[in-house]
Amino acid sequence: MPRHTTRTAATAALISPLIALAGLGLHVRRNMGASAAELRRIAEGSPNAVDGHFANTEPGLPRAKASIRMIVNMLRSRTTTGLPPGPIPLEAPRVPVVPGPLAVTWLGHAGVLLEIDGHRVLVDPVWSRYATPVPGIGPRRMHPPVGPLSALGEPHVVLISHDHYDHLDRPTVTRLARDTAAVFVGPLGVGAHLRSWGVPAHRVVERDWDGEVQVAGLTLTCLETRHFSGRGLRRNTTLWAAWKVAGAEHSVYLGGDAGPTRAHAATGERHGPFDLTVLPIGAYADLWPDIHADPEQAVAAHLELRGRIMLPIHWATFNLGFHPWDEPAERARKAAAARDVQLMLPRPGQRVDLSGAPDAIRATIPTDPWWPVPR
Repeated sequence: MPRHTTRTAATAALISPLIALAGLGLHVRRNMGASAAELRRIAEGSPNAVDGHFANTEPGLPRAKASIRMIVNMLRSRTTTGLPPGPIPLEAPRVPVVPGPLAVTWLGHAGVLLEIDGHRVLVDPVWSRYATPVPGIGPRRMHPPVGPLSALGEPHVVLISHDHYDHLDRPTVTRLARDTAAVFVGPLGVGAHLRSWGVPAHRVVERDWDGEVQVAGLTLTCLETRHFSGRGLRRNTTLWAAWKVAGAEHSVYLGGDAGPTRAHAATGERHGPFDLTVLPIGAYADLWPDIHADPEQAVAAHLELRGRIMLPIHWATFNLGFHPWDEPAERARKAAAARDVQLMLPRPGQRVDLSGAPDAIRATIPTDPWWPVPR
């Protein structure tokens, strides 16, 4: 073989993986979203940020002391009891052509399709297989999406609670921006991520805590909650929030991701009552007691918010905690029964109509355990 041919082959063998690595790096960087400079500029205009970083208004709770052995054992449990023994049962979404007065479809994890007074609000949709910026690495879905995005109808609003990967997914966002005319609404800084991914600026709305916006006949209020944010090594460069969505007749609280907080009682006093609260119950741990509520705390939050019916979310899709995969639902059932809270427990993809009389709703909403899945 001629010497120049050998050199060409060797050069190609060296360059090809470098090109692939550069492409992967670009992909990961795009997934991370807006630049640090852009996020700092936005944060500087908020009273809830200091030196470019947002912060909770409450001090952190005491955390359990963790040894290396303890963490190793917890990580082992994540790959055993943290996973279901068999396939999680799903239902194909049955979305009416005309949105109902009040209905909700749990899409898995924190994803929800809300129908309220004739409008559709798609909340924290994540259709990717991994909740991470790096393909094939990190938390992986425990069940596939409940159906194609196109099966959900045309959303009027895509509502985002914060920028963590299990709530804000670039491939899902870009598809929705391309295939729908929805307006994207999120807390401060999230809009910068969306614009960096090509969502037109006129379709992006950002609000600080207590800020309101009217979109498609709905009033959306950005509400304080207790959590954190970040898509890279820098934390809290964007705001996290719960949302009130109010139509002509109904009002819904969308909790996003939250730890126990006095903000729930304040929100209930100022903005309640709510026909429906959508509250996270999973991925809790003693290592982070103030960023993820446990099921009992979520039920207590529902009462503080003055909610009528509670939909528990943030479980059964991504294995993010160290508890058994179905423990959040079991504990939520017991806590709700003890405090006379009306809890609905749909399968992922199941639509629940909440627009009837209270007694009729109580008799028809799903409350039986569906999660003892066979091996």
